Amino acid sequence: MKLPVLSLVALAALAFLPTTAGASEQIEAGRAVYNFRCYFCHGYSGDGKTLAASYLAPRPTDFTRADPAYLTPARIVEVLRQGKPGTAMKPFTGIVSETEMQAVAAFVADEFVKRKAPNTQYHTLENGWPDHQRYQAAFPFAKGEIPLSRPWENLTPQQSEGKRLYLASCVSCHDRGAPTDDDITWDSRPLSFPRNNFSLANAPKPDAIASASPYAKHDIPPKVKGMNPLERRGERLFQQNCAFCHGADGTGQNWIGKFMEPHPRNLRDINFMSSATRQTIRHAIREGLPNTSMPAWKDVFSERDIQSVVAYINRAFYPLRDEGKAP
Repeated sequence: MKLPVLSLVALAALAFLPTTAGASEQIEAGRAVYNFRCYFCHGYSGDGKTLAASYLAPRPTDFTRADPAYLTPARIVEVLRQGKPGTAMKPFTGIVSETEMQAVAAFVADEFVKRKAPNTQYHTLENGWPDHQRYQAAFPFAKGEIPLSRPWENLTPQQSEGKRLYLASCVSCHDRGAPTDDDITWDSRPLSFPRNNFSLANAPKPDAIASASPYAKHDIPPKVKGMNPLERRGERLFQQNCAFCHGADGTGQNWIGKFMEPHPRNLRDINFMSSATRQTIRHAIREGLPNTSMPAWKDVFSERDIQSVVAYINRAFYPLRDEGKAP
């Protein structure tokens, strides 16, 4: 892997890097997997300050505050294998190899737990970010130097441009933009897209715009005419809550859907939906699906809400049958 140019901070930390070539290669292999699998929740600086993390309770681990004597590579591998019950940290057994787990553990322990490095150098040409400095106007918001709660009228023209850029391209992976609560109401949809089609090897030529298009098109909701009040209610609930993972078009082919393992259900897939019923979909929404990222919505949605979402799925994506009736 071609390494990015190191910052002065990183150069100062070189004295703490492992001395063996094999260990360095393992850490860089772990960096590649982390930047593909882990940064969305744990952050490119390993501190768990991301927009995704703000939706999770408990929040992802802040590796930079961990005790090196406790959070060892062996303990990290154990969590990767088994997950952490009661949290959003799922097992990665069967998703990444044992070698990749060992590499990620070595990287996290060295980069974040031990050295408290400022970032993983994610925004590089190799990762599909040519000329990252072009986003410089947004940096004060990404770093928390300017809180997002600062009124627009109190921002300079350059700061206003940076805030718009931050909200359009950066907020998915960076922190809320302020160290304290900033009273911002978030729109729960992906606002930026991964580069290079999630490829860890043999990536196509970096293109920060075109490479996003295969995912962006799935964030366009279908136009359905003539919906009744229940279906319109379900549309609003689905697009505000369910589309984050299933995509606005219900396919699960959006960025977040393709990122998750296993992928969210494709609600347009005849192979799955032909065997589904109103009752099974309602049960999945209410109780969740074990061993997936599908949570139970029974404490969030009312029974009428769930009924509305089922009605919308039936109308917009695939006609559902009742239990006991032939497809």
